[in-house]
Amino acid sequence: MYDEALDTIISSGRGRSDVIAILREAQDVYGCLMPPLMEEIAERLGMKYAEIYGIVTFYEHFHCEPRGEHLIRVCRGTACHVRGATGILAAVEKELGVGDGGTTEDGLFTLSTVACLGTCSLAPVMMIDNEYFGKMTPDRVEQVLSKYRDTASVTAEASN
Repeated sequence: MYDEALDTIISSGRGRSDVIAILREAQDVYGCLMPPLMEEIAERLGMKYAEIYGIVTFYEHFHCEPRGEHLIRVCRGTACHVRGATGILAAVEKELGVGDGGTTEDGLFTLSTVACLGTCSLAPVMMIDNEYFGKMTPDRVEQVLSKYRDTASVTAEASN
């Protein structure tokens, strides 16, 4: 069912002991680890699907559904919570029309809450891809997201 890329990932001399590396590489190639892909990997490694599924759902960096082009993380740590992260999250959810773990219909954004982004002095913090937005307010959410929407629009126009 899967192509040469999976053959290469699996046959690169690694076995069960490197299952996390195999899953990470498969996710990089296929975008996510949907059930049919996990089943194929389990079969090729001589493992049960439940074992692979357990690993994928345990580690936060694996995902079973396609993600958006940009990953938005809203910190829900103590410092951020005390300084208004709940309002930030609500504003992002309203602006995107998705909840925690959701991806926008256009595939541009995936929203995720995280326990801590490690930037408490900037609380409340939101992160998009690798860029931090500190001292966030609900009013700034639309402005920050528009930067990414505008970039997507320019890219789409350039490719037409």
